[in-house]
Amino acid sequence: MVQKVAVLNIVALSSSLLEYAPTISEYASQHTAKIINQDFPAVTTTSQSSMLTGEKPSTHGVVGNGWFNHQANEIQFWKQSNALVSGEMVWDAAKKMDPTSTVANFFWWYNMYSSADYSVTPRPIYKANGRKHPDCYTFPADLRDNLQEKLGVFPLFNFWGPNANIKSTQWIADAAIETFKKHEPTLNFVYLPHLDYPLQKIGPNHPEIPKYVKEIDDVVKQLLDFYASQNVEVILLSEYGITPVSKPIHINRVLRKKFPDDISIRIEENLELLDAGASQIFAVSDHQVSHLYIKNSNKIQFYKKYLETIDGIQYVLDKAAQKKLKIDHPRSGELLLISNTDRWFTYYYWLDDKKAPDFARTVDIHRKPGYDPCELFLDPNIKFPKLKIILKLFQKKILNQATLLDVIPLDANLVKGSHGNTETDDCYKSIIISPRALDTLDNCIDNTEVKQLILSLMFD
Repeated sequence: MVQKVAVLNIVALSSSLLEYAPTISEYASQHTAKIINQDFPAVTTTSQSSMLTGEKPSTHGVVGNGWFNHQANEIQFWKQSNALVSGEMVWDAAKKMDPTSTVANFFWWYNMYSSADYSVTPRPIYKANGRKHPDCYTFPADLRDNLQEKLGVFPLFNFWGPNANIKSTQWIADAAIETFKKHEPTLNFVYLPHLDYPLQKIGPNHPEIPKYVKEIDDVVKQLLDFYASQNVEVILLSEYGITPVSKPIHINRVLRKKFPDDISIRIEENLELLDAGASQIFAVSDHQVSHLYIKNSNKIQFYKKYLETIDGIQYVLDKAAQKKLKIDHPRSGELLLISNTDRWFTYYYWLDDKKAPDFARTVDIHRKPGYDPCELFLDPNIKFPKLKIILKLFQKKILNQATLLDVIPLDANLVKGSHGNTETDDCYKSIIISPRALDTLDNCIDNTEVKQLILSLMFD
């Protein structure tokens, strides 16, 4: 008989936080706990793709949470189609071994249009008048209706943005339990993002962090107790750890000041937009990593030499160096930047905040040409931010007016935690806790080995 397995992804959990998590710590003491050697870069979609396929980024193609699409001439972040990932998914390997096995995937990325039997992922409803309604996408489609009838509408605005909190994580956990009760999937993937928010906002060493760790620990206890009652083996893991950061690097501004003719900026209604398709060089920033796309291959080494002089940049990798890290892929930049572990890259390209695009001050993960952790904050320069939000929502919902919820700050110094660079102290690295011994000689396991570990638990 196939052993049922659940993999709980406790985002950003590291050994430095275990002392504040009694349930997780006890589970670790009773089982096998090791550090995960993450593929570079240690970001959400890359880490998950490596664990689920057992392949490196050079093979599965997920070089970050976003990249430049050369065919569309667009920077694209947080796409969701599973077809973007190359390689055999772990549940497809399981189905080859036992065609009756089933899988449920709750919020692990690239969840849409995969071969999973049950899937749930965030998917807001975008109305023609500009309003965004909380919702989710599921397969089968009626799973969405069944879950939201029992649990309420997925709390999208608690999943990301200034109001991100434990509520969204709790909904995901409850959805996993409800789905198991009805369908009993053989393999269950559950994404628990709660720690990601405070660790980026206030940093891993802030005195309030233990409170947030205890909140996620309580959710994990609920899941562990439930799965134990159903004879389900549970793996706990994290896809990255978060390190303290002190200062951002505005890499596109650096490039624009040094090479003003090489970055193309389009002016629309007196605001500036990065025109990536027309630019000779530009950066796609993703936490502590930045892909630099360069049109003229003859100038790659010229740019590289200059970038190696920039404070806060630890490595500047050309394609040959990327090959050694197994991240060389047509989607990766001609140059790849890695910041020091106490720094991170913004996507900002404007030199005057008055000319920042309108989406810069909103939560807009798809329009921004890079990752923006400032979306977790309310602008401290707004005297009464909650009142402003109420008024904006009144305009949207009651008066049915199109208006921007422009409450996000442009001060990147507010961010106190980041990830991506894999050369961090062990206490900040991601970890895995397995109910079976891990066949490694040291205290580490490669994240590409997670796939085989899952299969070994299922099929002994």
